[in-house]
Amino acid sequence: ECYLPAGRFTAEFKATVALEAIKELKTVSELAQDYQLVPNQISMWKREFL
Repeated sequence: ECYLPAGRFTAEFKATVALEAIKELKTVSELAQDYQLVPNQISMWKREFL
């Protein structure tokens, strides 16, 4: 499961998405569409991860 109650995501899920964003194999917009997230959320997780 990728999310917890109240829309909170697991640390593992955040790390997975952040790593994919860092690898830049897809754009943040593409990842957002794949994971049904908003691009700003992915960008924030990416900054937190770095």
